[in-house]
Amino acid sequence: MKLPATASKKARIEIIPMIDTMFFLLVFFMIATLSMTLEKGMPVDLPGSGTATDDIPDHVSLTLTENDELFFNKEPITVPELAPRLQRLLNDQDHPAVVINADEAVSHGSVVEVMDIVRQSGITTMAIATDAAGQ
Repeated sequence: MKLPATASKKARIEIIPMIDTMFFLLVFFMIATLSMTLEKGMPVDLPGSGTATDDIPDHVSLTLTENDELFFNKEPITVPELAPRLQRLLNDQDHPAVVINADEAVSHGSVVEVMDIVRQSGITTMAIATDAAGQ
């Protein structure tokens, strides 16, 4: 007795589960990368500027809050402690850059005082952080 020949099924690669897996991996790595982002500054209300850019290489962030508190990379610091700290930074790095994040409500004199301390310490690369106008 002869058995009827059955057509063998062709192997198929199911692509839908592979797409789901790749999408899951993409989302996972996006969220993991965002959680690793380092923010050096404190949240302050920056003044607006029409020429504001985001391409400033900041090695140190000095933040002046509206309560006249000073922060060195999120660490509270007093004005007399700032100069020795900047001197140590200058000894550790070749060309450190300092970004000053000053709240809109901070007096002009406080910002100038911090800028003067930065210059006296020997650091020549300095910037003042602003928000783009209209934001």
